Amino acid sequence: MEYQERKAAVVILADGTRFYGKSIGITGTSQGEICFNTGMTGYQEIFTDPSYHGQIMVTTNAHIGNYGAAAEDTQSSQLRIAGLICKNFSFDYSRPRATSSLLEYFQEQNCVAIADVDTRALVSYIRENGAMNALITTEIDQLEALEAQLAKAPKMEGLELASAVSTTAPYFYGNPDAPFKVAALDLGIKTNILKHLAAREMYIQVFPYNTDFNSMEAWQPDGYFISNGPGDPEPLTEVQQTAKAIIASGKPTFGICLGHQIIALAHDIPTFKMFNGHRGINHPVINFNTGKGEITSQNHGFAVDRAAVEAHPELEITHEHLNDKTVAGIASKNKPCFSVQYHPEAGPGPNDATYLFDQFSELLKTTTK
Repeated sequence: MEYQERKAAVVILADGTRFYGKSIGITGTSQGEICFNTGMTGYQEIFTDPSYHGQIMVTTNAHIGNYGAAAEDTQSSQLRIAGLICKNFSFDYSRPRATSSLLEYFQEQNCVAIADVDTRALVSYIRENGAMNALITTEIDQLEALEAQLAKAPKMEGLELASAVSTTAPYFYGNPDAPFKVAALDLGIKTNILKHLAAREMYIQVFPYNTDFNSMEAWQPDGYFISNGPGDPEPLTEVQQTAKAIIASGKPTFGICLGHQIIALAHDIPTFKMFNGHRGINHPVINFNTGKGEITSQNHGFAVDRAAVEAHPELEITHEHLNDKTVAGIASKNKPCFSVQYHPEAGPGPNDATYLFDQFSELLKTTTK
């Protein structure tokens, strides 16, 4: 595609600030909460992560699309971001196992993306002013009407989004002859999570987000998993009640990200909206049980209240984010239940924390048979 064929495009933030760029060739308007990811690789995994549903993604890496798109890198069935903002978009790619260009991948799903934006200035602005709603558009003759539309958009705080990305019917993953059965509550589960569970001798049945405990327990699973996902955890009151019943069952329970927040809420630990959240693949975490540091992949805009965890008689903090001291992991003192506020399955990211899947596997082995 020649540069001169590309249309002008604009980013409009909820406070009226504008940043200008060029369309990559997909016209239209998209809106959502704006956020940024600092990962240097793994853009396709990021774009297909259900946890990003309802968010416009700004990539801090200057080059996006240079290795194309590959079917095996997807973390769900489709693009999940509401739109993309980047500096340099590569229309050509050189990766041998790519199955298409990133442009073709975006065109297939009609996802609006704009490039040639001063992303360093944009990210600096977000860092200073916090997460907010935004829109990206090629309809530059409609800016006033679009700004009025943006002003009416609901904020992420208080927004329930798990229902938009969860499976609508139960399905199975893994080897049916595996020794352990795990019921996974799908709030927006990533493919890499299922791969890690299945690789550790688990046969998984994935249930819709609003499945009650009795329906899952009827399958007689050996343990439970509560997945990652988008949106505010507090409106998911039925899921919180399900989590309470899961934990009370005494069976091994593991939660990641939104699942971590749900487990906290099930213990009456409040959550809060972060100023910007953590999104990247190089976040430092300390494991208090081992004393070791971990470099982790993270993607969340909400966190659990630290003081409430510290005051809770049945919970302990197992992991801490070293940049801002937020709670990165909790565990029950008297139940086989634990959770983390990051992505041990990576996809993208380092493998420092994959031991957590081994920890879950060991719990299954010691509490069953």
